[in-house]
Amino acid sequence: MQELSRLIIKGGVLSPGELKSICLTAESLGLDSVLFGSRQDILFPGQVKTEALQAIENVQLIPLHQGGSENIVSSYVSAGIFSSTSWLTGEKYLYVLEQFGVDTRLKINITDPKQRLVPLFTGNLNFIASEHEDYWYLYVRLPDWEQTEMYPALIYSWDMAKIQLTIEGLLLEEPDAVDMIFDLVNDTIDANNRTIDKPLQVPFYPFPYYEGMNRIGNDKYWLGLYWRNNRYDLKFLKAMCDLCSDCKIGKISITPWKSFIIKDIPGESKLIWEKFLGKYGINVRHSMLELNWHLPVADDEALKLKKYLVANFDQNDISTYGLTFAITAYSKKAYYFTSVVIEKNERPEGLSDFKIRDTYNLLYAKNFDPNTRDYITHVQNIDQVELPGLLMELSQLYFEQLGNENDSVSEIKREDEVVDYEVYQCPECLTVYNEAYGDATQNIEPFVPFDALPETYCCSLCEAPKYSFVKKIFKKHITQD
Repeated sequence: MQELSRLIIKGGVLSPGELKSICLTAESLGLDSVLFGSRQDILFPGQVKTEALQAIENVQLIPLHQGGSENIVSSYVSAGIFSSTSWLTGEKYLYVLEQFGVDTRLKINITDPKQRLVPLFTGNLNFIASEHEDYWYLYVRLPDWEQTEMYPALIYSWDMAKIQLTIEGLLLEEPDAVDMIFDLVNDTIDANNRTIDKPLQVPFYPFPYYEGMNRIGNDKYWLGLYWRNNRYDLKFLKAMCDLCSDCKIGKISITPWKSFIIKDIPGESKLIWEKFLGKYGINVRHSMLELNWHLPVADDEALKLKKYLVANFDQNDISTYGLTFAITAYSKKAYYFTSVVIEKNERPEGLSDFKIRDTYNLLYAKNFDPNTRDYITHVQNIDQVELPGLLMELSQLYFEQLGNENDSVSEIKREDEVVDYEVYQCPECLTVYNEAYGDATQNIEPFVPFDALPETYCCSLCEAPKYSFVKKIFKKHITQD
């Protein structure tokens, strides 16, 4: 693998002017291409001096071998073109991202649970949109934690950066549980939290096809571009930035799949773009077999293995629609966002002088859904020649079980007992007090009945008094064992 310097691109969003400035800087350093990273950042081969990029706004350089800062990942790239939460528009992402500085010590994900292109849980702080406008679930997994834990309140959009900075300031206290973080944050700052009235629902969607020219509405298009070797030619990128400016396109979005998407291409400019791509010989119709892979950046060995496996899939007419794959080195603390993991084992110690064949492990996500965060080992210590057959076996298993879980849920519901359960709702802002969750914002433990709350209790959002809350009756399914 080559050694790389990283450019932090907040939320994976930058203007054509910013990207062109980056390209010009790269050219001045003697480069002819740049690479994209899996956290929506831009990578330069070799060492780059910080002064070289000082003129570019909203961009931070992480020099070779230097840690300390992380990128903010966002699903802005999906807004308006894939499934989304109704209130979470592209403009909303930009307003939220504007709050955050570029120098963050924790990995931050800001995502919509209804899209599948950007991972929800691969950060240390994972803000995930709720159904309540401008409120987010927060899932925390600090660097030394083994598990991801849910913060016990919904976070207000304009408090997200403030809470991120507060949590980073608490790292020296080595918090070991989310309740400790919640208490420390509440002791430090005032936040407009909201009670959690229902658990996060993450619907399953197959992995989308994100390349090519695609229509948005009646008169606009979006374009996804992917290059096999992840080496994006600077001359092409500069010309593309100029064309974006000519078409009054304000933003370019990097995906975690080492590609990028341009939205809001005017309908009357579609032919101009198609001629432009043809002039540079750009292929915009790669097979899904190629688009759904996570590889280490600038790792020629991993790229060679991917080509070998894709060729086997292609020769055998294997469909992998909806699946994603990753090639990675073995790591005890690895965290993936992919359906299937091809994990290369470490070579045994003391055998460095001997020529031995690499071995691999195969893992797959529960129900082949990466957002379950639960991986199952399929086989261990196998040779490369065995991988194609075993991956085809996993692909077949995926299609056999696809939809079975939903069917079984429907069956259970038909046999469930339906009972009534009650909640209390604020008539002013419609915030719900659900006994099953309590109200962490006011230190009310779960399973405390509404009648047992003190008379001084008030709505956590608008501070309406307890007596104004209205009882609501809902139906609930109870599974019969």
